[in-house]
Amino acid sequence: MAPWHLYLMAGLYILAGTMHFIKPKIYLRIMPRYLPYHRLLVFLSGMAEIILGIGLCFEATRKLSAFGIILMLAVFLPVHFYMLSNEKAAAGLPKWALVLRMPLQFALMYWAYSYSL
Repeated sequence: MAPWHLYLMAGLYILAGTMHFIKPKIYLRIMPRYLPYHRLLVFLSGMAEIILGIGLCFEATRKLSAFGIILMLAVFLPVHFYMLSNEKAAAGLPKWALVLRMPLQFALMYWAYSYSL
């Protein structure tokens, strides 16, 4: 049986992906203007989070899902920089919280990597 923290990670991504459909305006606000098709990208990223989260729960797909999460988090990095540079996208979050999100992304990547071994 997999450790509890693997299921915690899976649950976090499933919940985060689900939120893309429940509260899409939150995600639309943080989309960099230079990206096209904001609604489609919010939908696709939500689906990716849900699928990758579910994939972590099965040994046969765990490694692929872990690498998918690492790639997804790397692709999301520009969104975090955009939030830091755009007051509207920052949604009222303090600068220190936005700056803290950068190393958090790398910590999440490392957490996913630990399930790819």
